[in-house]
Amino acid sequence: MKQGVQGSSGVGAVRVPSQARAADVDRERGAAAGAARGEHTHSEQPIPCPGDERARPAVQRSSVRGQIVDALRTALVTGELRPGEVYSAPALGDRFGVSATPVREAMQRLALEGAVEVVPNRGFRVVERGARELAELAEVRALIEVPVMLRLAGTVPAERWAELRPLAEVTVRAASSGCRATYAESDRAFHRALLALAGNEQLVQIAEDLHRRAQWPLVGGPPGARGRAELLADAAEHMALLDALIARDVDVVRELVGEHFAGAS
Repeated sequence: MKQGVQGSSGVGAVRVPSQARAADVDRERGAAAGAARGEHTHSEQPIPCPGDERARPAVQRSSVRGQIVDALRTALVTGELRPGEVYSAPALGDRFGVSATPVREAMQRLALEGAVEVVPNRGFRVVERGARELAELAEVRALIEVPVMLRLAGTVPAERWAELRPLAEVTVRAASSGCRATYAESDRAFHRALLALAGNEQLVQIAEDLHRRAQWPLVGGPPGARGRAELLADAAEHMALLDALIARDVDVVRELVGEHFAGAS
């Protein structure tokens, strides 16, 4: 088994079984374009910070690309992939212990999401974004999510809201860990569950994309810009929002969601 190592790019390694490595090499050498692609699934429970080597499970052959996408997303959130920096697929592949092919495919996925941009003959540059873009994302998220939450506040039974309390509690535990990547995942899971009650899958997907983009670090900002105290305050708003939704107090819901998105900018 080849084990990736931490390199100058700052991106943490992911372990890949030797069989997966061989499969990647065969694919690079001309395997059929229709080779099966594994689908990635993940738990919404809080996990140890991805930067901890002990928390990093072995990548399974059926989901190499999906797990590398997740690993790269984590590196974006934590600031390991730095805005403005160019990273090559072969170099990242060496650090992940896989060939360049799944890394390149993962980076192309991130390019579609707007996280990176292709630099011909060099690799992929992490997109630089400033405070204005973050504020614009918060505004768009508020325009989409606030009306939905206010509508649901008057129609969804209290017991349905109560079923979401475990997810809100997960965000509190994730915030307590101080790990931005762990919190980011639990934060998206909570908002996704709230919006899912509207029964509109397109809404959920669009909101999820905006939310993910809002979690990328700003250019020039320190990797740990959102500290533990700020994460805890954000998570506490989740708990307060659920309490207001259960009580069907629309005025409090309106106030809380307004503050929540204002804080996101």
